[in-house]
Parts: sequence; structure tokens; C-alpha cells
Amino acid sequence: MTRTAMLLKITRRLIVMTAIALFFVVGIFAMTLLRGDRFMTSWACFGCGLLGGFVSIQQRLKKFGDDELDLLSQSWFQILLIPVYGGLFALVLYICFLSGIVEGSLFPRFAIPTFSAPMPTTEDMRNFFSLTYPATGADVAKFLFWSFVAGFSERFVPQILDQAQREALNGAQQRTGSDVTPTSSTPSLSPTAAASDTPTPPATGQ
Repeated sequence: MTRTAMLLKITRRLIVMTAIALFFVVGIFAMTLLRGDRFMTSWACFGCGLLGGFVSIQQRLKKFGDDELDLLSQSWFQILLIPVYGGLFALVLYICFLSGIVEGSLFPRFAIPTFSAPMPTTEDMRNFFSLTYPATGADVAKFLFWSFVAGFSERFVPQILDQAQREALNGAQQRTGSDVTPTSSTPSLSPTAAASDTPTPPATGQ
């Protein structure tokens, strides 16, 4: 199969899968508005990450080598795998927002139900998963935007995780006064790599 034929075959599959993912995201908003149910925040996050992953593949398709194109053209699963990772990265970023690991004016703030003191109850956990929402309309837009970015840029969330790990290790060294080394080394990001095609990771909260 020629390179052009492989590109056409993969593009057709991408269009079908992207349409399904878009229908999934739109369906979440439609069900919320029409039925008056609670907004499924985590599902919207995952769906936007999927869409970002599909758009990312389409943008990078012509840069793939012949072997990669041949692999993608032979399997629907291989095409779907990257967007699924994008959806998972979007959920990880959502957790970073809720925990305060990633924060700042560019990122969404969330209204989170208060937990009972001194011990949280089962009802507190239920409220946390069902009543946690972006604090304002602007925060909803930021949340959906960054969910898409997490799927679109495959290195964005991994860089945040690497940075959080380094800050945690540095904090442990300062508290204990001893050398704390990770079990596996984390490579430092060069300015060229960080600025190539991935947004600069945000500063993590302390």
C-alpha cells in the first residue's frame, strides 16, 4: 500500500472516530440540559481529552514514518490508543486542579463541598464526587480548554508529573536534611524540548 493510500485510510478512520467522540461530548451537555441532571464533569473532561487526542493525530499524521503509518492503517486499536491516553491525561490534570497541585489565574478553580470534622463521612465523599463543579462560567471554559490541551499535547501532563515529582523530592530533602534520590531518574527538560510543540507546564502548587 502506498503512503498516500495509507494516509487516506487512516484519515477516514480518524474522521469516523472523531465524530463519535464529538457526539459523546455533545451528548453529555444535551443530557444535562434536557433532563436537568447534574453535569457529568469527569465524563466531559475525558471526552475533551479524547477530542484533543484525535486532533493531535490528524495534525501530526504527515510527519509519521511509513512504518508508523502502516501500523495505524492496519489497526483501529492503534489509532484509538493515543486519544484514550489523552482522555486519561485529562482526568489526571483534573485531579491536579482539584488538589491544588496546578493552580493560577490561567487555570480553573472549583467549588468543593466542605468535609465534616474531624472525620469525613460517606456522605461527604458522595457529595465530593457529585457536587464538585468549576466555580464560575469562566472556570468551566478553562476546565474544558485544558482538558482538550491535555489530550492534544501528549507531553503536557507528563511534564507536570515530572515537575511535581522533582518538587516533592526537593521538599523531602529540605525536611530531612538527607539525600533523597528517586528510584528512577527523571530527565531534565531542555529549553528546546519544552518549547517545541508543547505548552510550558504550569508551576505546581507548594
